[in-house]
Amino acid sequence: MAEQLLEQARDIFEGQIDFEGQKLVENLVNISLSIVGAIAFLVGYFLQDIKLAVYIGVAGTAATFLLTVPPWPIYNKNPVKWLPVAGAAPPTNIVIDEKMLR
Repeated sequence: MAEQLLEQARDIFEGQIDFEGQKLVENLVNISLSIVGAIAFLVGYFLQDIKLAVYIGVAGTAATFLLTVPPWPIYNKNPVKWLPVAGAAPPTNIVIDEKMLR
């Protein structure tokens, strides 16, 4: 039972992101942090409240984190199709800790 829960948690945290998803995440991070930074600066400047500006910046950074760090399925819409291994023979006569593997 515990092994199944651990395997499910591992699948959730080790999600796959393809190359197009990485590009999308990079763009989302750059755009969202730029917008949040500009909003935080403008609100802090016009209201003369540095504390509010910092809170807006921290909240926007946390929202960006939640949007981009987990491997959401939207980031794996174009998975890489790898070529099959052709003509590769398994290695033979491998010795690990003085034991022969076959």
